[in-house]
Amino acid sequence: MVMTKAQSEAQWELDKLVRDLDMQSNARMREWVAGLGLTVAQASALREMTGPMTMRELAERMSCEPSNATFVIDKLETLRLIERRPNPADRRVRRLVLTPAGAELRKRLMKVLSEEPLFAGLTQDEQDALQGLLKRALFRAEVLRP
Repeated sequence: MVMTKAQSEAQWELDKLVRDLDMQSNARMREWVAGLGLTVAQASALREMTGPMTMRELAERMSCEPSNATFVIDKLETLRLIERRPNPADRRVRRLVLTPAGAELRKRLMKVLSEEPLFAGLTQDEQDALQGLLKRALFRAEVLRP
């Protein structure tokens, strides 16, 4: 499908808006989590740790490769926020579990993240519509990825 010049310019503007929003969101996130002594990747791991899980499960929830998650988890383990424990279902696999200090820090993180949501200025209907549109766009991007 060939786009008209106007469609191409509109697509470019939409791409730019999404990029700018992502950059602002990441900058805010870095600022918020730095106050907790975390990087964005570490905060992402803690946020996704809703219970014991494998490294592969965590990496999937963080939308990254397991090797990248391993680097993050190694640091969180050094900070005594996460422990690797045997998995009762499969002894070859380790489960990640929050320590009491990790659970407390996760609670503080979730409070910080909920205090000033990025989309608070939108109505619930607008947030729902935006979420639906972004999910469709992400799905389409996955389908078109080489």
